[in-house]
Amino acid sequence: MMKQTFLFLMLMFIAYASPVSAQIQDTDHAFRKPLLEVLTEIEARFKVKIKYSAAQVENRWVNYANWRFRTDVEETLRNILSPLDMKVNKEKENIYKLKEYEYHRWEAKDGWAYLDQLAKQYNDQSSWEKRKALVRPALYKALQLSPLPAQPKSKPILTPKRTMDGYTVENIALEILPGLYVNGSIYRPLKIKNNIPVVLSPDGHWAQQRYRKDCQIRCAMIARMGAIAISYDLFAWGESLLQFKAEDHRRSLSQTIQTLGGIRILDYVMSLKETDKSRIGISGGSGGGSHTTLMAAMDERIKLCAPIVSLSSYFYGGCPCESGMPVHFSAGGTNNVELAAMAAPNPQLVVSDGKDWTDRMPEHDFLYLQKMYDYYGRADQVENVHLPEEGHDFGFSKRKALYDFLIKNFKLNGAAVKDKQGNYEEQYCTIEKEPAMYVFGDHGERLPSTAIKGFEQLEAVFKKANLSSANETK
Repeated sequence: MMKQTFLFLMLMFIAYASPVSAQIQDTDHAFRKPLLEVLTEIEARFKVKIKYSAAQVENRWVNYANWRFRTDVEETLRNILSPLDMKVNKEKENIYKLKEYEYHRWEAKDGWAYLDQLAKQYNDQSSWEKRKALVRPALYKALQLSPLPAQPKSKPILTPKRTMDGYTVENIALEILPGLYVNGSIYRPLKIKNNIPVVLSPDGHWAQQRYRKDCQIRCAMIARMGAIAISYDLFAWGESLLQFKAEDHRRSLSQTIQTLGGIRILDYVMSLKETDKSRIGISGGSGGGSHTTLMAAMDERIKLCAPIVSLSSYFYGGCPCESGMPVHFSAGGTNNVELAAMAAPNPQLVVSDGKDWTDRMPEHDFLYLQKMYDYYGRADQVENVHLPEEGHDFGFSKRKALYDFLIKNFKLNGAAVKDKQGNYEEQYCTIEKEPAMYVFGDHGERLPSTAIKGFEQLEAVFKKANLSSANETK
């Protein structure tokens, strides 16, 4: 009897431990199969290779697996993977790579179709201005910045100026909420006569952010040409890491804090006596390009913008600092190219390349932008420099495009940074070591004692500031 009981229990264990596909394939069991088994079957049936890690397929199951097969491999993969919030990227013919679902990355045809759908809402300058009047306040609301929280009354923290060849540099920290700082570096021409332009220079997610060589060169060149350039940190990036952990950058509130930081930096430069308020620009690359587009859409004080290797109707930004808040649901839905059109008719430069999500900019998105600018009779005010053989960086060719654009539209002194043959001379820009660009000391020893420490404290301060602003507006 004991032997029979043991045998029965073993059979029951095997039945329940075995994959469902090895048992019964019927509606009672939802025709369920392990994802690994289904992918293997797809590879065999369609003669393709699917690349994946063990972690991606472990403990993942597909309901009604065989019912999802179609005659086309890509349609079959969509049917299988969509319910699992997964997808594949096609690397080359018959080779696919398994990926988690990316809400921010669309097929080009889908992005174009959505942009065309948005464009049906307007057909001239008047109808477009009405659309802008709906989108702009909705952006503030989506970011929880309507109304804006009160600005602390503290003065900017500035380090002593360092004098370079044709320009100076000083570091700055602005308190944008009680105990919350945005940090950056200000590059000024060595000699300032009359009012001069200002170019905000937010950067992207590249290593070393504003401490990077190419970022320092770009800002120094702008200053040597006769404008002020201000580079500043992303949230929980650079010197902001004195207050937060690196993983806090992946929180949705990062988009709000970065936008508030950009607005407060703009407030600061507007207060400077040397600022020409009719010539305020912004240019950043990658995630800094997404920030550039959003800032230019939200704040009419910005008179020129240049998103670099970022703008696309089929890519919304892969980081919460670009798409963490519901800005793209504003006014019934929008996307980054429609937001870029909100800068019209102010000058705009879009730099794209052949190896990221900007690869097809000239085919559709730029044509849309030209049409929007043509509503104002200023299609010549929007430009696209497309570099099909280049990739995702802020290299010399991208910087050159920006220099040319600033010289043309802000009337900067190109002769100050060119040789006799008309070539840009970047070698006169000083590349400082990272600690020289810190505001709060080599080890953060000068960070104010009242500074926020940690994301939970930030959430509490932000909530309190928002409540206070809301009460003041009643």
